[in-house]
Amino acid sequence: MDQIHAIRHKLHVEKKSVRQVAREVGQSRNTVKKYLTQPEPVRQQKAPRPRPKREQVEQPIEQIFEQWEKETTRKQRITATAVHAELVARGFAVGQTLVRDYVRARRLKQKEVFLPLVHYPGDEAQVDFFEVDVELEGAGRSRAHMFVMRLMYSGRDFVWLYPRQDQLCFLDGHVRAFEHFGGVPQRIVYDNLKAAVQKIVRGERDLSERFERLSQHYLFEPCFARPYTGHDKGGVEARGKGIRLAHMVPIPKGSDLATLSQALLGRIEHSAETKRRRGEDKSVLELFEEERKHFIELTSPAFEARRYLSVSVSSRSMVRVEGAWYSVPARWARRRIELWVGVEKVEMACDGERVVCPRAAFGGRVVRYVDDYLSELRKKPQAVRQLMPELLGELGEPYATLWRLWVECYGPKAAARRFAALLGRVEQHGRVEIGEQIARALANDCLDAWWSELGGPAPLPVEVTVPLALQGFEIESATAASFDILLEQGGDHE
Repeated sequence: MDQIHAIRHKLHVEKKSVRQVAREVGQSRNTVKKYLTQPEPVRQQKAPRPRPKREQVEQPIEQIFEQWEKETTRKQRITATAVHAELVARGFAVGQTLVRDYVRARRLKQKEVFLPLVHYPGDEAQVDFFEVDVELEGAGRSRAHMFVMRLMYSGRDFVWLYPRQDQLCFLDGHVRAFEHFGGVPQRIVYDNLKAAVQKIVRGERDLSERFERLSQHYLFEPCFARPYTGHDKGGVEARGKGIRLAHMVPIPKGSDLATLSQALLGRIEHSAETKRRRGEDKSVLELFEEERKHFIELTSPAFEARRYLSVSVSSRSMVRVEGAWYSVPARWARRRIELWVGVEKVEMACDGERVVCPRAAFGGRVVRYVDDYLSELRKKPQAVRQLMPELLGELGEPYATLWRLWVECYGPKAAARRFAALLGRVEQHGRVEIGEQIARALANDCLDAWWSELGGPAPLPVEVTVPLALQGFEIESATAASFDILLEQGGDHE
């Protein structure tokens, strides 16, 4: 453009000739004459040159795509190299560059065009799960799943960390989010996760039973993105990645996921006080105050996210729930009980009695020998001996010290009998009270006296002393034949 300006200035202002200007700027006279009337260069469109080879293979390429698209996946997709190889196999003499150019142009035409969306107050929220790494005390680095609900008008977020990504955590995240926001958005956008959608039939979603109950309870409209189209809910997708980078680096450490969740949510809420969205002069919290006026009011009571089941107890006094085994009190054996499966705990009830234990992973076991099997263990010393590591793991000290002393003094068999009797006292008085008694007896070196006061059975003597008067006698073992002789002789036998 500078050279064009110089040319026109020399011609019109300095009144130089075309020949002189052409010589000074090093251009041809035709170029100088062109810029006499054109203040800027104009692109001249030429007619496209004929491409007979491309026209020859366009239809066969389209036929190949039509045939193969039904037999490929997103990860095993059609490539230009494969199309070229197929054309050569069909007898076409065509270069690979031509095929690559055609396939590239074809894909460009099929690219999706995105729309600039407008979000209205209280109208829309988006939900998704994200994998994150955390460090828990006693467990080290662990994989957790971060539930994120994002309000699209104000940009306010709710997050909570869960040990797994199942329907229980999905429903519990909604209940917590609605309580946190103080209301429910008009509609919520999801991808087609199994926790919400059982299957898609001709474009229609068949919702899972419990998710449908959740939407009916809170009266919001569930909306779903197209399959394999994450950008349909790009707001939460981008925000989940942003939270990981902004609030979870370095990897957070804590005693449990609930503590980490509270700390993470606190940091996000603190940033929302000053954070301003692009093009807005109000903070996220100020926009949220405008948005909450358009929410659906919360219904009372809150939705029960826990899963209810009615199950039968086995003869081993155990129940199987979601692939995991749980022990229940022995008095519940062979009976039917009620059960509520929560995110972290499982609650069981029978005849007005309730028991709560931690939720196990698939294939795991939660067996509480001391709490559930005392009534049976006190009657089975051999079982006590076999399960002693598990029992001591639950009872701890001073029971472990007492067991070691009894084994040293009386041997494992007699010690197991004593320990079985001790478990009977634990059933009556409780492990804490008996444990305190054992600790005092050990401290005062009066273990035998305490055991006698407790009413425990006396130990069998380890060695039997034979009196001198009987040491010369040898007693033969009786046999069935000896009793037959007595019967035949009427009891007279020398």
